[in-house]
Amino acid sequence: MIRIGNASGFYGDRFTAWREMLDGGELDVLTGDYLAELTMLILARDRLRDPNLGYAKTFLRQLETCLGTALDRGVRIVTNAGGLNPAGLAAAIDALASRLGLPTRVGYVEGDAIQRPDALSANAYLGAFGIAACLDGGADVVVTGRVTDASLVVGPAIARYGWGRDDLDELAGATVAGHLVECGAQVTGGNFSFFTELPDGGHRPGFPIAEVHADGSTVITKHPGTGGAVTVETVTAQLLYEVGGPAYLGPDVVTRLDTATLRSDGPDRVRVSGVRGTPPPATLKVGVNNLGGFRNSMTFVLCGLNIEAKATLVRGQIEEAVSKDGLEFTLARTDHPDAADTEAASALLHVHLRDSDRVRAGRAFSAAAVELALTSYPGCTLTTLPGDATPYGVFTADAVPQDAAPHVAVLPDGQRVPIAPPIRTAPVPEPGPDPEADPEAGPAPRSGTAVDGPTRRGALGELVGARSGDKGGDANLGVWARSDAGYAWLRTWLTVERLAELLPETAPLSVRRYELPNLRAVNFVIEGLLGAGVAASTRFDPQAKALGELLRARIVDLPAAVPAEVAQ
Repeated sequence: MIRIGNASGFYGDRFTAWREMLDGGELDVLTGDYLAELTMLILARDRLRDPNLGYAKTFLRQLETCLGTALDRGVRIVTNAGGLNPAGLAAAIDALASRLGLPTRVGYVEGDAIQRPDALSANAYLGAFGIAACLDGGADVVVTGRVTDASLVVGPAIARYGWGRDDLDELAGATVAGHLVECGAQVTGGNFSFFTELPDGGHRPGFPIAEVHADGSTVITKHPGTGGAVTVETVTAQLLYEVGGPAYLGPDVVTRLDTATLRSDGPDRVRVSGVRGTPPPATLKVGVNNLGGFRNSMTFVLCGLNIEAKATLVRGQIEEAVSKDGLEFTLARTDHPDAADTEAASALLHVHLRDSDRVRAGRAFSAAAVELALTSYPGCTLTTLPGDATPYGVFTADAVPQDAAPHVAVLPDGQRVPIAPPIRTAPVPEPGPDPEADPEAGPAPRSGTAVDGPTRRGALGELVGARSGDKGGDANLGVWARSDAGYAWLRTWLTVERLAELLPETAPLSVRRYELPNLRAVNFVIEGLLGAGVAASTRFDPQAKALGELLRARIVDLPAAVPAEVAQ
């Protein structure tokens, strides 16, 4: 096997994780994922200020603390921290290694940048074969730009086992491994619905390791003595994170998530096997960031009686002061009746303004809000002083042919190795029949499980876990049951219509529903919930991270025959 660890799930993750992972036990490769859709916008703005930037600067500081250790122990480093400027980061690493007196062979992958003159950035999601070529070329450190997150694991596995383009099942298995560890501690108990059951109560989960075997099967684990846990449920939660249907599209393979089998392999070890792959699509996903305009926000505190009337008064006053265009009002009823203190008696009125005019969205708006302090509702107060507008970005996704991105591996000796696109591709799989609309299309409930019968009132989260996240303007919400009996009930009970009842904001939106019986799970893709995407969203939970916990908190009629129990 090859032991591939992860030390970063996003730009801003635990700074010391690189050191922790290198000191914690044996590794062959250590990866770091820094690129989210919002991160690409941040890096694009950095590059506007300084063309030499455009990469994750934090990684250089982290590498300075542990490069010598990695070299001494033969641990190779693979990261997408290159962002929009992988060549620039590679040069910076060369300079760092020279200053530290540590001879280091650095390779990098480029070709993801797509020419879009009207965009801040446009980058294709490349695959893993460029990373493998750099490792085959002797690189100690491999830097990439926009590759798929899973490619950071798939690339080293390709280099170790010599997989080719037609080894689809193996590539798919490694893709699942990469998806599981890409978000760092989320697979070892971070952000876990049942965190109170973890040995350390979820206090400081360790970072994950994928032991990838030659057949593509994997054991997910972590270093001994680190916090959190690796269980079938923590792995299930991460496998459901930010995915759509069972066919998980990638540039090297389409991974069938509905074929993955999870089973315990000992304490803090979960084996993932049986994953099947099919040929990739003929196109690459392209993430495009554009400047959407400018925005500003002010929040009014409304205390006591007549909350709705107070909010109506403020709305009329703000609209009269700056006009209605681009304004958005959200009243959060955080107030409690007959409260004994001001905070418990108060609601919050969030007022957002988005405009292409920086002046109107800036002090003209925020000062107009502050000017109401003595001329509005009783008890008028705001949470902030007036401030200037800030630019926001809009993320969109489209596609280009696989050969439109000149995928190139630049080896440590400077040799440039073109990476040919896959010869065998297939049309993007269409979503299968919705088992909700056609019960015969889905798996039948397992025998001996109770679906109908007496019920009891309780929180949905007593029986299910959930994990949710964002993909552009869409949100995904994965829900899994803790037992076979729970899944037999869940798959028939939690329909799109039921979801709309429990989460009313989803009712007017297009919602796709998928069943994953191998995970005892259903997954929803809620289109347009996040508007123009995270960077532009004014939603209280702009990345939909808490959507799953909101669902779990709803009080519903639970089947009395299905106990609230620890997973079986």
